[in-house]
Amino acid sequence: MELLYLETVDSTNKYAKENLANIKDKTLIYANYQTAGRGRLNRKWNSNFGKNLYASFVLKPSKELKEVYSNLTQYLSLVLAEVFEEYQLIPTIKWPNDVRINGKKISGILAESIIERGELKGIVLGFGVNLNCSQEDIDKIDQPATSLNLEINKKIDRDIFIKKVTEKFCLRYNKFIEEGFLLIREDYKKRAEFLNSSIKIRIFDKEISGIAKDITESGAIKLVDENNIEHVLLIGDIL
Repeated sequence: MELLYLETVDSTNKYAKENLANIKDKTLIYANYQTAGRGRLNRKWNSNFGKNLYASFVLKPSKELKEVYSNLTQYLSLVLAEVFEEYQLIPTIKWPNDVRINGKKISGILAESIIERGELKGIVLGFGVNLNCSQEDIDKIDQPATSLNLEINKKIDRDIFIKKVTEKFCLRYNKFIEEGFLLIREDYKKRAEFLNSSIKIRIFDKEISGIAKDITESGAIKLVDENNIEHVLLIGDIL
């Protein structure tokens, strides 16, 4: 894994997309500060200078778009959860890819595929992690959130954290590309906080409520509503 450091950037994802042709496969771009970071559903990701991790993996696994690539965010969420466990924490995953500690969000992931004239040029897998926030920083976030330093009462060395993430990401990446979500399904389910719970999922302007029964072999959530109708959802946002 190659590392590319930027002091300040509008967004590591945007930078990766704009410079994709000149960036090698399996490169991690990370920045000290983002001026326009965003997450899923175009949500703003707050940036604090030098305190957190703002990064994007640049991946070029093939020239054609394959179904397994849509599960890369779930793969990365598991990688991050496993890294947090090395800090003696118990993370959970909120489907599809938010990682939380004690019900509070600590990281978010956003993937973007770049296709030109029917050919896949690359995948940009962006993520943000709260590493060294103050409680005041956290209080400004518009949802329950936390930071790694606050959870373990210790300042986090960002370089060490990055090393853990990149090593763990590379460990099963090639096999994951070959085998898909099934490779990590059981490990993912062990950390899935929503299973066997009553939840509500928003899909665009529609909401579906029910019991989250399972995660399929393709990473979809299986939801059974009050009429005992089963819904298999590939996209959505747990409310």
